[in-house]
Amino acid sequence: MKRPRGKARHLPVPKLAYKDPKFMESLPARPLRILAEYLDPLDRLRQANVGDTIVMFGSARIQSRERALAHLKQVQVRARGKRGAEWRTKIAASRSLLAMSRYYEEARELSHRITSWAMTLGNQPRRFVICSGGGPGIMEAANRGAAEAGGQSVGLSIQLPHEQFSNPYITPHLNFYFHYFFMRKLWFAQMAKALIVFPGGFGTMDELWEMLTLLQTNKLSSHHLILIYGRKYWDKILDWQHMVRTGMISAREHKLLQFADSVDDAFDHVRRDLEAHHLHLDSEAEQPAHPHQIIPNVMRPQP
Repeated sequence: MKRPRGKARHLPVPKLAYKDPKFMESLPARPLRILAEYLDPLDRLRQANVGDTIVMFGSARIQSRERALAHLKQVQVRARGKRGAEWRTKIAASRSLLAMSRYYEEARELSHRITSWAMTLGNQPRRFVICSGGGPGIMEAANRGAAEAGGQSVGLSIQLPHEQFSNPYITPHLNFYFHYFFMRKLWFAQMAKALIVFPGGFGTMDELWEMLTLLQTNKLSSHHLILIYGRKYWDKILDWQHMVRTGMISAREHKLLQFADSVDDAFDHVRRDLEAHHLHLDSEAEQPAHPHQIIPNVMRPQP
């Protein structure tokens, strides 16, 4: 076969597959995207010396007291001289937001106290770092309290068509953004030593049920604390005892539920549980231990 005369011609160098956006966003590359959402947080959390986390969940719609009060005043001004069910409904909704803002402020204070205490344990590794879903509402309050205490905090944001954005209080290098819900859930559970659940809606309940199911089925450490904050709210949403009476859960499984109604109660409960199961504590007549050392989780034995 004769070669063409003149200069040799070459095809243009193709893109490497992993640098080709079209391929990386394609269906065949889905396993690579999933793996990236596991490996990227793993690497960044290790670089930040994060040993474990305390996860705080709650509604994205609960506002700070300052913001809720300003909204109520704005609605009242707009409603002056107007009558009808529409404006009564708007004012009632604004007052409800103001009442629920107590949970924002209490989540903020609780996060501050946990972070202040955890920072006394050193940073090799960092213990009990506050972790939230990264968005507004209770998530913002959790990251804000940690930031105000001078500590770092994690935000696990999710790609959604509404509501979700990374709040400004997350430590920048610990601000993660997920496409896959199940990978985000994995990171909520994988490093957590406690889950604190504030009032919320579908998303909050989704995470709560997921964690409870993992505990019930022994897929999560038997020393993983699930603390439900605000019993007055939750008892109106869910009749826990009815689940026991009808045999849907056992009395033992009901005991997986722990409750708190104040910042003091919640902090004491969390600290007591963490010290009992996840810290080496110094005692008299013993050489100083390492209170920041991580104790491996022990799975609940089968009955």
